[in-house]
Amino acid sequence: MFVPCVEPAPELTGFTLLMPAVSVGNVGQLAIDLIISTLNMFKVGYFYTDCLVPMVGNNPYATTEENSTELSINAEVYSLPSRKLVALQLRSIFIKYKSKSFCEQLLSWVNNSNCARVIVLSSSHSYHCSDLQLRSTPFRYLLTPSMQKSVQNKIKSLNWEEMEKSQCIPGIEDSEFCVRIPGGGITKALYEESCSREIPMAVLLKFVSEGDNIPDALGLVEYLNEWLQIIKPCMDDSTVSALPWKIPSSWRLLFGSGLPPALF
Repeated sequence: MFVPCVEPAPELTGFTLLMPAVSVGNVGQLAIDLIISTLNMFKVGYFYTDCLVPMVGNNPYATTEENSTELSINAEVYSLPSRKLVALQLRSIFIKYKSKSFCEQLLSWVNNSNCARVIVLSSSHSYHCSDLQLRSTPFRYLLTPSMQKSVQNKIKSLNWEEMEKSQCIPGIEDSEFCVRIPGGGITKALYEESCSREIPMAVLLKFVSEGDNIPDALGLVEYLNEWLQIIKPCMDDSTVSALPWKIPSSWRLLFGSGLPPALF
């Protein structure tokens, strides 16, 4: 599944894998874009899989005219050995009935690579929120049992809110309660498969609506940054919350090109 594009092949033992779920507003993917661009992570390989719709495009993180012509595909892996971080970016949707197979292959690769933990960045439809969720922070987290052992104390110190369980079948009074992530794509499947395989995984998500989701992506990476401290604020003043996230060059076309002057 994983095909390295550097020699020697990357050694990922003890690394933290950051990845998105293809979810509502593409918030997880936008957040991973910000991390790769800000940290100047370099490409170490890609996933050769029949589970994703094929796509190809120019380098989304181009900084010069020379590297703008490099090609990118639907699932690529970037690394930053100095921080023991590896990021998987997904750029297309899943082919019908293939998402479960992808989850299984991905987690097998995580095991074989000896990654220390996986962090999934995701989102969920805000219109499914309960009254309690609407009155609180829009961010939630989930931890697999094997992840709880190592980070539970840290998470508690951040005063984060865990994703609540709700009725598996909404509106049915005697329905069992379970974790539901409407609009979360493969998030729940990845989480449950990681629980069964005893893989340390954390899911960080935000309740969002479709639209301009750049602010949601910025909020999600800052939420992650509270925990991992990926980057530090530019100033010593603790009242300054803005962090120097680097916007990828590809975001200039996030909503298409401008209006043609000929229209006017």
